This record gives sequence, C-alpha cells and structure tokens, in this order.
Amino acid sequence: MIIVRMSQAHELNGAVRLADWGVIRARGADAASFLHGQLTQDMLHLPPGQARLAGYCSAKGRLLASFVAWRPADDELLLACSADVLPATLKRLSMFVLRAKCKLDDAAADWALYGLVGDAARQWLGAAAPSAPWQVASFVVEEANAQVVRLPDVAGAQRWLLARPAAAAAPALPALAPQAWQWLEVRSGVARIVAATVEQFVPQMVNLELVGGVNFQKGCYPGQEVVARSQYRGTLKRRALVFDSDAALSPGQEVFHSDDPGQPAGRVANVGALPGGASTGLVEVKLAAVGTGTWHLGAADGPLLRPGPLPYALPAETA
Repeated sequence: MIIVRMSQAHELNGAVRLADWGVIRARGADAASFLHGQLTQDMLHLPPGQARLAGYCSAKGRLLASFVAWRPADDELLLACSADVLPATLKRLSMFVLRAKCKLDDAAADWALYGLVGDAARQWLGAAAPSAPWQVASFVVEEANAQVVRLPDVAGAQRWLLARPAAAAAPALPALAPQAWQWLEVRSGVARIVAATVEQFVPQMVNLELVGGVNFQKGCYPGQEVVARSQYRGTLKRRALVFDSDAALSPGQEVFHSDDPGQPAGRVANVGALPGGASTGLVEVKLAAVGTGTWHLGAADGPLLRPGPLPYALPAETA
C-alpha cells in the first residue's frame, strides 16, 4: 500500500493557494539581528537567494511557531508560517522589539502563498525555478513580481513555495487539492507548528534539527538551554515518524501504544491525504516504543496507525 501511495506523488501536478499559511514581515536595519536573537536559526548570515527553516520557542524550549524564512531585500525578511499561529506569534515577537530598528507586520495584504508541485509547475516557473532545495528566486511572471522557494522533493515530486502579490491572479496551473499538498508536507518530514500543537514539542521531538531548522552555534534565543540540553545530554526521548491510517487524523490528537495502553505515547503534528487515500500524519512518539507492538489513534483500542517512510534517517537513538 505504501509503495502505491508513494508512487502517486509523481502524478501530482499543479498549484494550491495555501490558505492555512501566512507571512510575517520583518523590516529595518536591525531586522536580521532581532530575529537572530529570537529564533532557533542563524538569521544574521542568511544570504539572499537562500531560505532556511526556523523555530520560535517559549522559555521552556517548546515550539510556538515554525517558519520558512528568506531575505527578499537587505533590510527585509519574510517568515512563512501557519496562519492560525501568526497573530499570537506576531504579538509575542513584537513585545521584544523594544529599541531595535525592526518593524514587524502581517504581510497577508501584500503576499499570497501557493504550493506548486510537479512538471506543470516547473514548466510554468521556467528558468526561474530554483534547482536545489531551499534556494530562492525572484522573478516576474504573468506581469506580477514573485518569489519562489524550492522545497525538498517528496518521492521524486518537485515542490515549490510561491509568494505572489495578493492582488495577482492565481498561477495558471491545474488545481491541486489542499489535502494533497498537506500530504506532501507530511511525507517531507518537515513539521509545521499549528494552533493545536503550540507548546507541545521541543524542536527535536519533531526532527526540526534534522531538517536544518536549528543552529547550535548561533548563541542565545528563548528556550536555547532546553534545546541544547536535549541535544547534548541525551535527554531526548521522542521523535516524529510518519503513519498512515484509514481513520481521519487531526493535529493535536493523542496516540497510544499497545505495550502501554494506559497513557498516551505520542501526538499528531501534521496531517494530509491523497485523493481517495488514507490519512497520513507526522506523529511525535516515544522512542522506547518504536519497533514494538502497535500504534493506535485516540485510545488504546482506537484505529490502527501503520508506520510509513521518512525521507531521512533518524539518529541511532531510535534503535
């Protein structure tokens, strides 16, 4: 079943308006230095033409938001995140700007985000299509300025995150179902923090450092001590894995393991589904239970969760 479903990724073509995403804009001479002191990523040395993943943590090291970040101009950065965490994240970040020369705002009035996938999207982008993951290109298409971030491939399917003026027409591409794009997100193994999972995960619990979202040399940020301790003192006991289920999954749902049915053994982070297919989720789970027994949604006797493939290797701690 997994082989069949993964092969369907090659058949996905088109674009979808990412209504569940939003954009925070940081502008000013101190924009990069301010964000550098707040996020898990090195923002000071983020060059034009490159995007990076980043997290925003509470003082306890728990993720409040996650971002795809890039620099469209020397004094401007864009942070794409889940729309349902944007208002609270923007408000919290703004509290710490103080005297820094940095203005933060919701850029929804200026930028609309689209997910692009497949051969049709590559042809539409033409020569502007970045060739490697996390490269960024600025270009003009259909008389509108645009920026595009190349995302990691999923099962051979190429993906891009397109930022296009909010007033511009949607890309002239076949329509892609939102759930299919979310399926690609899940299968990429890159977690996106949503309202239902705010403050539920230390970055490593959802593999954020494995996909390049945590820089351990950059210095202090909120929760940095907790994140570093989890990395270097062997205190990490949870990771994110992919599961399929015939039942519908929702972010924030608890999962249970057959060997310890009396208490939750994990939590759903993100979900998606291909047309006519089962639900797929990126699920944070206890490492001690990996490789034994069975996983279930919502209760010990709940719907069965079937392990699926991650596109990258987990550290030996999962053994």
